[in-house]
Amino acid sequence: MSSSVLTGIGCYSPKTARDRGMWQRLKEFCAGEPQAFGRNPETGHVTGSAFVLSPDMQCVLLTHHKKLNRWFQLGGHCDGIADVPFVALKEAYEESGLQRISPLSAQVFDVDIHEIPANTRDCAHLHYDVRYLFQAEAGEIAPSDESHALAWVPLTQLEEVTDSPGVLVLRDKLEPFLQCHC
Repeated sequence: MSSSVLTGIGCYSPKTARDRGMWQRLKEFCAGEPQAFGRNPETGHVTGSAFVLSPDMQCVLLTHHKKLNRWFQLGGHCDGIADVPFVALKEAYEESGLQRISPLSAQVFDVDIHEIPANTRDCAHLHYDVRYLFQAEAGEIAPSDESHALAWVPLTQLEEVTDSPGVLVLRDKLEPFLQCHC
């Protein structure tokens, strides 16, 4: 498969029909929505996520999200910043308490478009979530105000913590990605 570049997001090499479909939808959204990196629930928006691996690469850091009451990777809204790799790294620092986190690749790891349910503040809307791969290098984890807890979850035990396809994709894509891009 060939790689494709999207301004503010980076380079992605989709491998499967799912990946190609998500990437195409993301490209169309960014081309057609002037506020793609904003936070308008009426249109949906791009978000940046970080799969932060442990120093030994055997675990991923997950957060138990307060609003959604489920375990997810770290990440958040771009809030007008059209530099999604930066947003993903910033959110990883803010949500983890770690002191040093390094990108494992400049390449996009995954794209996942999913609906966020309506709440008291916003209508239901789509997150065009772009995910990047990082490795923790220093510091102790400490949950932010947005989280009930943080946990280093062994990659072999992800299904024991979450049934979210958007998180489980890490297990399926990690080894091939590391072989090609790291």
